Amino acid sequence: MRYFDRRHAGEALATRCLALARTGVLADPLVVALVRGGVPVAAEVARALGAPLEVLVARKIGVPGRPEVGVGALVGEEPPVFDAGALAALGLTAERLSEDVRRERAELRRRQETYRAGRPPLGAADVAGRAVLLVDDGLATGVTARAALRFLRGLGPARLVLAVPVGDAAAAAALREEADHVECLHQPRNFRAVGEWYLDFDQVQDAEVLSILRGSGTAV
Repeated sequence: MRYFDRRHAGEALATRCLALARTGVLADPLVVALVRGGVPVAAEVARALGAPLEVLVARKIGVPGRPEVGVGALVGEEPPVFDAGALAALGLTAERLSEDVRRERAELRRRQETYRAGRPPLGAADVAGRAVLLVDDGLATGVTARAALRFLRGLGPARLVLAVPVGDAAAAAALREEADHVECLHQPRNFRAVGEWYLDFDQVQDAEVLSILRGSGTAV
């Protein structure tokens, strides 16, 4: 199974999330999109649930020379979250990646200022006591989702759910340690990369993110 694009994936995910909501698991939901790829997906989920849409900026820390391979991630001003096993296998250390962390932190702050349109960062006032549904366009190593889930958990949600259209089965299973529920629609045996499961996986641009957020009433 391949999705046409992120909107198509979001529609499929929304159907599953509606079924989950009928069980009472998603009372008073808040949909949080991981920027940027998760925004078009999450917009469909939020629309179906009649829930507000928020954004969370996370930045992947990649292997030097292979930035698409994530070994760590940043969210907000929290310390980086690293995949210790991946670091050891690649002969890397957190110290060696300190310059990458600094660069990604700067880009994270830039994007946060852009997407939240002058509003303060996502905080406990937005999250505490609610069912929070974290949405992305897919799950590869899971390190970015892990960092995001830990950040959100610290804000005191009543329930924390991760929802993605496609992902690596082992990564989805591992993230059940962080989320109360993990919804991963498609877990192919031969999973290698998220983009392989979309016919259109062009990079989401800032303008598209802002257009979606304005349409949802999140940004002005």
